[in-house]
Amino acid sequence: QVQLVESGGGLVQAGGSLRLSCAASGRTFGTISMGWFRQAPGKEREFVARIRWTGIDTYYADSVKGRFAISRDNAKNTLYLQMNSLKPEDTAIYYCAAGRGSYLDLIRLSDVGSWGQGTQVTVSS
Repeated sequence: QVQLVESGGGLVQAGGSLRLSCAASGRTFGTISMGWFRQAPGKEREFVARIRWTGIDTYYADSVKGRFAISRDNAKNTLYLQMNSLKPEDTAIYYCAAGRGSYLDLIRLSDVGSWGQGTQVTVSS
């Protein structure tokens, strides 16, 4: 199982940027789809973005498309989420997620095999 540790959250004004990182342990990182989910107060956890093991194929929720960019460095076992043009509605706890196994997709909550502990992102208006 992959162990995940997020970092990079914080408080930012609307229109600002943040970069989240997720350090992963485990020898299978390079074969697993990785993603980011978020959960706002009083709401269900939702999908934000996913990147397949190749590092090329990405997919985004409509709410973040064009503003967020997901990337990965397989040599460093690290996943990133660059968040630009942040809005107050982006305020949430952001969770790093790893797929259930090698060469499987990751979009739904049921596709997740491992979760990070979460990092808080707060966007002030």
